[in-house]
Amino acid sequence: MDHFIYSDGQLHAEDVPVAEIAAQVGTPFYCYSTATLTRHFRLFDEALEGVDHLVCYAVKAASNVAILKTLAELGAGMDVVSGGEYARAKAAGVPGERIVFSGVGKTRDEIAQVLAGGVRQFNVESEPEMAAISAVASEMGVVAPITVRVNPDVDAKTHAKIATGKSENKFGIPITRAREVYAEAAALPGLKVVGIDVHIGSQLTELEPFRLAYEKVAELTEALRADGHEISRLDLGGGLGIPYARSNEAPPLPTEYGQLIKETVGHLGCEIEIEPGRLVAGNAGILVSEVIYVKAGEGRDFLILDAAMNDLIRPAMYDAYHDIIPVIEPEAGAEQAPYDIVGPVCESGDTFAKERMMPKVAAGDLVAFRSAGAYGAVMASEYNTRPLIPEVLVHGHQFAVIRARPTFDEMINRDTIPEWL
Repeated sequence: MDHFIYSDGQLHAEDVPVAEIAAQVGTPFYCYSTATLTRHFRLFDEALEGVDHLVCYAVKAASNVAILKTLAELGAGMDVVSGGEYARAKAAGVPGERIVFSGVGKTRDEIAQVLAGGVRQFNVESEPEMAAISAVASEMGVVAPITVRVNPDVDAKTHAKIATGKSENKFGIPITRAREVYAEAAALPGLKVVGIDVHIGSQLTELEPFRLAYEKVAELTEALRADGHEISRLDLGGGLGIPYARSNEAPPLPTEYGQLIKETVGHLGCEIEIEPGRLVAGNAGILVSEVIYVKAGEGRDFLILDAAMNDLIRPAMYDAYHDIIPVIEPEAGAEQAPYDIVGPVCESGDTFAKERMMPKVAAGDLVAFRSAGAYGAVMASEYNTRPLIPEVLVHGHQFAVIRARPTFDEMINRDTIPEWL
């Protein structure tokens, strides 16, 4: 569910007409709904009611500080994967004890930054990384709380580029070596083992892979406790998918996911952390674009938009589907036509959809890409020297630009010309 609905013949973001935002901000732009962000976070929080838990939002999904602050005020923790994301979480007012630092390539500088600013735990990805955290913590005279990310060798049944829990993936240590690695951790100075971490992928649309992974984590918890380790926290990652297309095939609900967690690891008495990103932010955002031209092609028409692959890379990178709708509500039973929906970048890959059936639109009309709140703005670039597009946050009848579109001068002035030129 989201808060982007037609009212009085036009698409609204909560109580604000999307066309009104476009008139003030210009297109293309991202638009987020506070009400949807709030609802989705609370669904996860309520799904784990009765269990000691912390919902740590995956900052990588949508990292604008205004979004982070919105979630932080609801009690969210943050899952970060870089020094930059850590700085964003702190800028949003999130205390260190609610920030989890993940990621496969933590540098010594990042480790020191996070230890100095405070951290809930490091999710350790490898033995060399564990040694680096130990060394930096010892140099600083502090103790680093850690979990070790185990790779359970479970097929998440998702896109190959976002699967992270199979043995051939780069993430974590093989679960078969976990006891050995935890023994190493216990022997290293500057470290305190607090739990286990697992994350098997993104955009999962069924629960069975989670069940298989969490059952393995439960077994490992018992084994590590028998070895003398204090396992008081389980970070179960994120990955629950969202519906990108309008169909009857909806992914599992957060309530069902929460029940699965209780069934598989609830008996262990551990604090539970989960790291949802896409399900919190995905349907909380749309990308709004204007049709520049309708071009007649050989056997098909092209909708050429002012948004491009640099603004929303998911269709080009993952063959991802986004529902694309007119901002002006079409009449019931309106005639539809097939369009190839493309952007202005000079690559064939700058294609959002092929032969997509849509109500007829014309140059100057606005369209909205639904479910664009996650992995949209955060993956955007300035390819073709196209400015990063604005981000807008709506709250009831209000809206605010939370990231402005840079001017060409601002973009060019970031470059410097060496003295010999």
